Amino acid sequence: MRTFGNLLVRGLIVGLFAGLLAGTFAYVMGEPHIDAAIAIEEAGGAAHTHGEEPAAEAPAAEEEAPLVSRDGQRFGLFLATSLYGVALGGIFAVGFALLRRRLRTDGDSYASLGLAAAGFVGIVLVPFLKYPPNPPAVGDPETITKRTVTYLLTLVIGLLAVWAGVAASRWAQRFGDAPWIRLAAGGGAFGVTIVAAYLILPSINEVPGSFPATLLWQFRFASLGTQAVLWTVLGFGYAALVDCNSKVTKETVAA
Repeated sequence: MRTFGNLLVRGLIVGLFAGLLAGTFAYVMGEPHIDAAIAIEEAGGAAHTHGEEPAAEAPAAEEEAPLVSRDGQRFGLFLATSLYGVALGGIFAVGFALLRRRLRTDGDSYASLGLAAAGFVGIVLVPFLKYPPNPPAVGDPETITKRTVTYLLTLVIGLLAVWAGVAASRWAQRFGDAPWIRLAAGGGAFGVTIVAAYLILPSINEVPGSFPATLLWQFRFASLGTQAVLWTVLGFGYAALVDCNSKVTKETVAA
């Protein structure tokens, strides 16, 4: 019999695997851009230092060593994505168990894929379009709190927009079973919610004009690709496991 514990363990396993693959993608596609951004930051700091006149008889200041080396940061990347994947897999499994009966799909695999798509759009894509991530050397440390709060607020709004789209799509069934009616109602409710939120939330742009635009967007697309790998593997992997579990359960009952 399929139990909550059974679903949760599958979510944790798939989440770990998805986190490792996402970390691999981030290492291959994102780390070179981070190294390039750090090089730009160090070059700018060196130029600033050379441009200043040294004070008389002042000892040369030694550069502060980073708290974590780049090798340590690369190891931490895989550790962070793995832990994040496990946590997300557990949350995904809980959401699947709670919402499965409300999801009007033909099977568990379609429910898993739909839940993963909704999560990616609401949790990743909506905040990304409003507040895309920036590489090192970009951003004012004094605005970290503001940026964190607005990002989390956008994440919540993204989930609410997905819910509004689903609710509007189901409400539109009263006027007919045509797919375009449900699609128009759901897309309209989702779009109106997002546009209103984008207009109300403040804009934050701290990218200096001298920073290479190509490098900036390469980093941002690498970050988005990392999340896309994570959610894609999570959705398809969990769909495969729950579908396999459903077949085993039906065969056991039939026997």
